[in-house]
Amino acid sequence: MSMQTETYSISDSNLQKLLQELINAGLRVIAPVKANNKVLYKEISQASDVSTDHVQTVFSAKHIAFPRTETLFKYKKTGKDVDVTDFDYNQIPETVLWGAHPCDAAGFGPLSGIFNWDISDEIYNKRLEKTTLVSFSCTKHDDACFCTSVNGGPGNTTGSDVLITPAGNGKNLAEVITEKGATFVSKHSAYFENKGFQCNKEEFLTKVEKTFDPSQVKTRLESAFKSDVWKKQAERCLGCGACAYVCPTCACFDIQDDKHGNKGSRLRCWDSCGFQMFTLHTSGHNPRENQPRRWRQRLMHKFSYMPDRIQQVGCSGCGRCSRACPVDMNIYEHLTSLMNQ
Repeated sequence: MSMQTETYSISDSNLQKLLQELINAGLRVIAPVKANNKVLYKEISQASDVSTDHVQTVFSAKHIAFPRTETLFKYKKTGKDVDVTDFDYNQIPETVLWGAHPCDAAGFGPLSGIFNWDISDEIYNKRLEKTTLVSFSCTKHDDACFCTSVNGGPGNTTGSDVLITPAGNGKNLAEVITEKGATFVSKHSAYFENKGFQCNKEEFLTKVEKTFDPSQVKTRLESAFKSDVWKKQAERCLGCGACAYVCPTCACFDIQDDKHGNKGSRLRCWDSCGFQMFTLHTSGHNPRENQPRRWRQRLMHKFSYMPDRIQQVGCSGCGRCSRACPVDMNIYEHLTSLMNQ
């Protein structure tokens, strides 16, 4: 729940002490960690594990609320009787997501919109409810970043409970954005000082140029359904799904039964609309039979269908899809070229 933003200062040393206290208290703390020249979100056991100088993690943080694979329920057959063990909500741990950038925090908005569009997904909602997002503003970016073009920014507070921004001289601005964030700061108040602290926040943020408006993209898409641009853009696409798997807002999933004799479980697993079999019917018909149609669906869904259905753009401008693509399909370049058609 959002509230009027409160501000504090917190020193670099107190940030480290606070983080270590959270770990010592037995909370599950997920943070960016360097591993084999990559930065990944991992559960940490000490404050010094956290990476602070990266542009972006390989994967987004969506797995905290929407795991790659999760068991929805288990069952066991005994004769004609079937015993079903439902999902145990008590197994969801209290979690702090520490060090996420604003594009990851903002990604939970569209994701929540999808999981609550028609029917509320209780498992997703409970995972997010038990997660506190202590995000950090961006002080660097690369050519794949385009957050400012999709209503975000290096210091965007959307989705965060607390946002930390460097303020010079070993101090940081702490913006408390939600009631959950206020509870977090109150519980750890010994580390936060100078209520009402102000600084020139923009001075410490990286500068990401805004080059298009998502409402303009939506307008352009509405007249481009039958355009040849999709064939041109999708010529290189392998349909590997890497873009969807690293994306903070992609929510496609498949339901599978894992059966072993007289017992088994029902699983929810990540999927992708870019996969050849995603819309394949039992009859053999596939309404998106080729990659241009699947690529069109991806962009239409993010920039036209989602704004219509949940009033949010399905992209946070993190640039992961472009970095992860093995054939250099750059969504930012495709969007700008679409605007010039």
